[in-house]
Amino acid sequence: VVSDLCATGDHDCEQVCVSTPGAYKCACKEGFTLNNDGKTCSACSGGLGSALDLVFLIDGSKSVRPENFDLVKKFINQIVDSLEVSDKQAQVGLVQYSSSVRQEFPLGQFKNKKDIKAAVKKMSYMEKGTMTGQALKYLVDSSFSVINGARPGVPKVGIVFTDGRSQDYITDAAKKAKDSGFRMFAVGVGNAVEDELREIASEPVAEHYFYTADFRTISKIGKKLQMKICVEEDPCECKSIVKFQTKVEDLINSLQQK
Repeated sequence: VVSDLCATGDHDCEQVCVSTPGAYKCACKEGFTLNNDGKTCSACSGGLGSALDLVFLIDGSKSVRPENFDLVKKFINQIVDSLEVSDKQAQVGLVQYSSSVRQEFPLGQFKNKKDIKAAVKKMSYMEKGTMTGQALKYLVDSSFSVINGARPGVPKVGIVFTDGRSQDYITDAAKKAKDSGFRMFAVGVGNAVEDELREIASEPVAEHYFYTADFRTISKIGKKLQMKICVEEDPCECKSIVKFQTKVEDLINSLQQK
């Protein structure tokens, strides 16, 4: 006779024990998520717990080229797709830079994903120099200010995208962004300089900077970024995203095999 380990109490599940023949697994009550140890549960904070102020800082310099600029827009919208956008959850802002800096839209201007994605698609290409330092300074001084829609006490994340060496000095502004408590991701393509990307990226640097030689592969970076922005903010909000992404990936793989 196989004993029911849940019924006999021979288990170490914190909340719910699920019997299987001769074994068991742990689960959690509604509103809780199972921790990595497979036994204990933690409460999902939901609501403001998953709030996030995210600003994209996008290189619109001449070297990017129009066809690649369209790929950058898709990359932005890929990440926007993985967020829960609302007044209480994620807000998104977008800044483009070349020889000057232009705020495309501030945090909180658009209240849903559809409007954000439409605004990203409409963004026109500036096509001049690469003043990354000036852009970082704008991010620190303006993008995350209350006047531009930032919410006090909400985590701030900056994603800096560049395709080449900065034509100005970035060290002070990059340091100030991190010292201000902003979580900075650096994404480089083509002729981007890895030392500059590392300087922009938050600690641990290896998890906050990405480089690819080819614009066509930035969607892979987008996937990695979705997971990083998401998982560390609130695992509960993330579980459904992770499930959804896995489904989509399985679907794509099965189509490619046919």
